[in-house]
Amino acid sequence: MKPQFPEQGAAGTELSSNALGVGGIVFLVLAAVAPLTGIIVIATLGIALGNGGGMPGAFIIATLILLLFAVGYAQMAKKLVSAGGFYAFVVKGLGRRMGLVAGNIALLGYNCFVAGAIGTSGFFTATVIKELTGLDLPWFLWSLITVVLIFLLTRRGIDFSAKVLGVCLVLEVSILLILDFNVLFTHGFSFEALMPQAVFSGSLGLALLFAANCFVGFEATGLFSEEARDPHRTIPKATYIAILFIGAFAAFTTWAIVSALGVAQAQDTAIEHLPTGDLVFMLSNQYLGDTLTKVMMVLLLVSLFAALLALHNSAARYIYAYGRVGILPRALSRTRSSNGSPQNASAAQLLFGTLIAGIYYVAGLDPITALTASMTGFGTLGILTLQMLAAVAVVVHFRRNRDPRLWKTLVAPSLGALGLALIVLLAILNFTALAGSDNPVIGALPWLLVVAVLTGLATAQWLKSRRPEIYHELLSDMEHYDKAHRDLADATSTSGPGSW
Repeated sequence: MKPQFPEQGAAGTELSSNALGVGGIVFLVLAAVAPLTGIIVIATLGIALGNGGGMPGAFIIATLILLLFAVGYAQMAKKLVSAGGFYAFVVKGLGRRMGLVAGNIALLGYNCFVAGAIGTSGFFTATVIKELTGLDLPWFLWSLITVVLIFLLTRRGIDFSAKVLGVCLVLEVSILLILDFNVLFTHGFSFEALMPQAVFSGSLGLALLFAANCFVGFEATGLFSEEARDPHRTIPKATYIAILFIGAFAAFTTWAIVSALGVAQAQDTAIEHLPTGDLVFMLSNQYLGDTLTKVMMVLLLVSLFAALLALHNSAARYIYAYGRVGILPRALSRTRSSNGSPQNASAAQLLFGTLIAGIYYVAGLDPITALTASMTGFGTLGILTLQMLAAVAVVVHFRRNRDPRLWKTLVAPSLGALGLALIVLLAILNFTALAGSDNPVIGALPWLLVVAVLTGLATAQWLKSRRPEIYHELLSDMEHYDKAHRDLADATSTSGPGSW
């Protein structure tokens, strides 16, 4: 019989405990990263606007930065279990005020990202369905169908979502690996792409920005800690696996692409295909043929759906965490009694994203150049900023406690924090390139970060003076769930494996 958490508060506010193993968390995270979408859209932008044929090296550098961050993150994950993810890390390391700043950035970033993803998924679904079948329906109708499917899946519980996402991930990764090895066996990979003169050519800064963008979603491992089996060991392991997989897969696939194009010619060719965004499909036609290219187009829809499902799960958990402590209405922390799914937070999150997408549709704005550019662009910036704040919080927490493990708690995480700070700075300075739009309104969106900081500080001051019990609960809530998970780990230490 599966051990349960001790009761706290009203019934129906607990997430499902012991539901996810390492594999389930990894699938949830990698699906959010959407490898196929990342390669078709983001990596090709990096080749065109960044360092051209040296893009594989940019992925390797980004991987090293995030691995340094993960060293400190792993140590913090062994001390803290919370559905608040990086918001909880910042509360623990930098205090309640900065924690609320981080929480606001997380809410804004993830919810904007999902709104953009709803539009992206609807647009590409409409485009691919029309090309393959001739059926021409509005993109927003496909978005609504997708949202309904997402909600129905999340009601089945996080372990069910993990299984669905696992299947999606295997399919989208497989088609790219088939392309990669066809290139390898046809004429091999060019080692010129890994040479310093290629890696440091063009705009390495933009290349790093796009490479880091392909990792957005890995930070969600901590969000599922309350639903993980033995999270103090599961979360660090899942984080390392996710970062290494994303980095290795993206570098390998991009290496195949630039080798097929020719390292010296890769940037010019990618720029030529920017207006149509079909660089990878062009190579697929050349190396795999028409049938498998059509399969890849369908799997792009699978990738977008999986990313939306995974990102929605992450966004819903930030809403749930805020509702549980009373910053948002506590009704948002209600969970489904049968499987612990945060159904109210899930419904609220999807409603918000659908309303935003619907406003763009009614206004006649383009789902890609307007909705995706603005919402996904700012969402990416918000999540990158959240990663940076968590990295700083890890260093501050362990220095405050004078931890003697200098490499694990000071040197490595400090280097990771500096790397992430550089990427955030690049994202702000090059936001129009990140968003894929030169619209001045979209270019001004980074100012929303200032709004999130100010409202976070104002909320902290108001809670401290008017709702001190909620202000206190920001930390005590995390301590409760961390203790509950340690008790659960002790109770199951001699049991067999739990849920997948």
